[in-house]
Amino acid sequence: MPQSDTVNRRFLLAARPQGLPTAQDFRLDQAAVPVPAEGQVLLCTLYLSLDPYMRTLMEEGGTSYAPGVTLGAPMIGGTVSRVVASRHPQFQVGELVLANAGWQDYALSDGQDLTALGEMAQPSRALGGLGMPAFTAYVGLLDIGQPRPGETVVVAAATGAVGSVVGQIAKLKGARVVGIAGGADKCRYAVETLGFDACLDRHDPQWAGQLAAACADGIDVYFENVGGEVFDAVLPLLNLGARVPVCGHIADYNRQSLPAGPNRLPLLMATVLQQRIRMQGFIILDHYADRFEAFRRDMGEWIDAGRVIVREDVIDGLENAPEAFIGLLEGRNFGKLVVRVSED
Repeated sequence: MPQSDTVNRRFLLAARPQGLPTAQDFRLDQAAVPVPAEGQVLLCTLYLSLDPYMRTLMEEGGTSYAPGVTLGAPMIGGTVSRVVASRHPQFQVGELVLANAGWQDYALSDGQDLTALGEMAQPSRALGGLGMPAFTAYVGLLDIGQPRPGETVVVAAATGAVGSVVGQIAKLKGARVVGIAGGADKCRYAVETLGFDACLDRHDPQWAGQLAAACADGIDVYFENVGGEVFDAVLPLLNLGARVPVCGHIADYNRQSLPAGPNRLPLLMATVLQQRIRMQGFIILDHYADRFEAFRRDMGEWIDAGRVIVREDVIDGLENAPEAFIGLLEGRNFGKLVVRVSED
């Protein structure tokens, strides 16, 4: 259980970030543990997922697909939670659920946002390898990227929760996979453990030239989750008919203004036209109804068979969530980042 069964610790949004969030943008608050009304359940948070999209929801107004966090309100976030009190006919005390409890020890739910998980040997996987990040990789790569045997697939943040799965699924489909990651250790892991054909360290001053050499026959699929200078290096290497699924652009999340330098939009538009590129953004929330069942089946089989490897970066203690989240935006995590809030 959390530190107390009478006090609910929760992180509130204290200020809108100016660029990269700081510890001062979050405030640790203590409130009484809420009591469920008729039709509600009380959830105890076991694991909290930390994901890049949370940075966009710290802005006033949020995004087109999700409202922003109100100042003074708890930070949002997916969780694996345990039902500790229930006045809901469909959920029993002790049941493990996938929830949206946010950055706090306890939360109430009317059940509409809950998914029963059953008992899992590693419940945190419901937030990563069997959850939203891997689902993002699955839909973006297979439905939009559509890699063919022998094609070259490039993915940045290659050892992250999404990128690592993108690369491994692409290998399962017979593609050649080139990753881009932040650090020699991550690149070594991508090649030696995940099975990538090559991985370039973006901290190396020569990485862009190394990418061009590693993709001598061009790039057929680029899974975009970073943007910035990575996309600048990829753009001239895209082959005729290349596909570019876009699920994020973390390099730009902390920008307060457009980057300095020439306007790159004409180059982008010319390349998209002349190379007949399909560049498609997608929001994974749109695909749960029609694709999640197939994903859970396929990914469960791949993980059980050892064909897809899932690495977690587990941080202990809710009190460490802000620093861990800041580190995520700086690329300090190694694998799917989760906070272990309670020992159950």
